[in-house]
Amino acid sequence: MIRIPCLIIGYMFGCIQTAYITGKRKANVDIRELGSGNAGTTNITRVFGLKTGILVLFIDILKAMAAFLLCRQIFAFTGTDQMLLGFYAGLGVVLGHNFPFFLKFKGGRGIASSLGVMFCADWRAGLIIAAIGVALIAATRFVSLGSVVMLALLPIFMLILGKGPEVAVLALILSALAIFQHRGNIKRLLDGTERKINFKKKEETVNDYSNETGSNRPGH
Repeated sequence: MIRIPCLIIGYMFGCIQTAYITGKRKANVDIRELGSGNAGTTNITRVFGLKTGILVLFIDILKAMAAFLLCRQIFAFTGTDQMLLGFYAGLGVVLGHNFPFFLKFKGGRGIASSLGVMFCADWRAGLIIAAIGVALIAATRFVSLGSVVMLALLPIFMLILGKGPEVAVLALILSALAIFQHRGNIKRLLDGTERKINFKKKEETVNDYSNETGSNRPGH
């Protein structure tokens, strides 16, 4: 039963919608109504620039790490495997990030928060997985490709490192969530229509999106 409180605590951390809050503070806009409609690092980078995107990325990573480590500490007295407690909290963070109740369950895609879980589970594996993802993004400029590959590698690494079958299942759920959240991007990658990201400058501004509708928003 201790798994449920960990999920709930993680979910509340995940509901800290960094991209949404940033959009409101910087320009009083709902980032989910701009660009791809996603409240995450890539969309915030397209609209507000790389520096803002990096800030959002790190906060979303840190909120997952905070929930992971907190649940490991406060429930250590139960004798339950601390890695398992942290992973349930991490899964809760990703669910809260992707499906925040106060934003009608429309949030981000949970990649940054999943990275936070990776680093807490095993920082060496986290660095390797992140390096592979960054290399793919740098080479192709497809953020979605790097994101999906990173999360696909997570359960494999958890199995290789012997973190236990339940941890591996939770890692597989995180991977499945990432694939589900990127299903549209995957289709565009296969069709050759996925949009690349430009890290050198803002690709659009808030004004560029002022007349857009949901039907013609660009992809991730």
